[in-house]
Amino acid sequence: MSSTPTGPSRPGHGKRFAPLLRLLPGISPERRGFVLAWWGFTLTFGGMRLLTWLIHIDVAGVGDMSAGGVHIHHYVWGILLLMVVGAAGLVERSVRARAWMGLAYGVGLALVIDEAALLISLEDVYWDTRGGLSIAIAIAVIAVAGSVLAVTRGRRARDPG
Repeated sequence: MSSTPTGPSRPGHGKRFAPLLRLLPGISPERRGFVLAWWGFTLTFGGMRLLTWLIHIDVAGVGDMSAGGVHIHHYVWGILLLMVVGAAGLVERSVRARAWMGLAYGVGLALVIDEAALLISLEDVYWDTRGGLSIAIAIAVIAVAGSVLAVTRGRRARDPG
């Protein structure tokens, strides 16, 4: 009989860890979704600003999304994504699901916040000076969430008893 473990008892064997879990090995499962939400928000916000700028300067092959001649703003996709994450959060509690939901939440929130000025004024002010409100809100979200994550890093929940 071999002394080497085989089958499901071998560490890591039989389990497929999500790539997101491997990227953040030092982050607790409870915190991982928050960290991924922050990263998802930050990267999506930057990516959307780049994409909309490319559309704005008429880069070939990059354009608005329309349906029936109506421009579909990206906050619509953000709201739909937030709805899915909210519904999933009501039923799914696994570590892997929380990580993916955290990432999806950050992406969806960024899609909505990036067009907050439009939603507040009910006018397409994305490239107007009033559109800077969306940028200010996003930077505040990035700064506050990042600060909270940094300040609370390494803290453990207190024992209730």
